Amino acid sequence: MSRITRLEIDDSGLSAPTPQIEQERRVAVYDILEDNSFAIPGREGMPAPEGPFALTLAVRDGRLVFDTATEAGDKVAEFHLSFGPFRQVVKDYFQICESYFEAVKRLPPSQIEAIDMARRGIHNEGARILQERLEGKAELDIDTARRLFTLVCVLSPVK
Repeated sequence: MSRITRLEIDDSGLSAPTPQIEQERRVAVYDILEDNSFAIPGREGMPAPEGPFALTLAVRDGRLVFDTATEAGDKVAEFHLSFGPFRQVVKDYFQICESYFEAVKRLPPSQIEAIDMARRGIHNEGARILQERLEGKAELDIDTARRLFTLVCVLSPVK
């Protein structure tokens, strides 16, 4: 069972999210729990830990923390990622999302669709960066990476 069955976000110490960001967060968590692929590879000659996994995402000392445990609560792995490689794509993603939310209010469907395609492209780029940053630490498919990237954006100090 290489999957996440419990996902918590430790946002203590972070500013309160906007209603739109809170909605994105809820949808991403729901989607991850419904369908994901997440595995921790074996290290130093040890076999890979078996899932399913409980994942807590947090920000500590300015870094994104993936704290992974078994469903029973036994610690499996913890790894810290710098927000640096995500900085530009997160900024671009928030800008395009803002444009999208404004477009929905006043533009015709064809223009909304064009903005949405750009938004998806930036989202895919963020997911690819996340997969690269997690290489050797966690294995996840592109759909799981996309959903987790949404949560990276929510937790990111760059907005």
